Amino acid sequence: MEFLYQLDCWILMCIQSLRQDWMTPFWKTITLMGNAGWIWIVLTLYLIFLPQCRKTGAATLFALLMGAFITNILFKPMFARIRPYEVIDGLTLLVARQRDYSFPSGHSCAAFAAATVCWKMLPRRYGGSILLLAALMAFSRLYVGVHYPSDVLGGIIIGTAAGLTAVRLVRRIPSKNQTKGPV
Repeated sequence: MEFLYQLDCWILMCIQSLRQDWMTPFWKTITLMGNAGWIWIVLTLYLIFLPQCRKTGAATLFALLMGAFITNILFKPMFARIRPYEVIDGLTLLVARQRDYSFPSGHSCAAFAAATVCWKMLPRRYGGSILLLAALMAFSRLYVGVHYPSDVLGGIIIGTAAGLTAVRLVRRIPSKNQTKGPV
């Protein structure tokens, strides 16, 4: 466990050493987009309102809810991991202090829950773009100094699992077009 902590700290300090003033507004904006999951909620509502994407929207909603429950209700209080800027000497926080625990990353979980569903259910050009945004959001949490790399990895794993589960469940729901068999 000590090795993982040391690796987490080393990676964060390496990322901090790469920070540039001209890049910081970009990474802050990417992180801000994930606050309270609003970008993913907007995407979900958009998909639900498009008739041809309703199943994708439903799967995204389910994945986001499942990921939020696991991350924010179960794991954050269970692990109660202190944020890195509270304990790593020399780590500079670039955004407001967070009010919850560090592990796992809720931003990363929500991003990968939505992106996994979109990757599996939408044409690749859309799913790939959303997956890229999810990866940028996960990295932004490291850049701004609010998560350890293992927090982000945990969020990615939970979000991806939630997304895959949601896709499997929603694909089992019959479409209106499918015949229901003999009556």
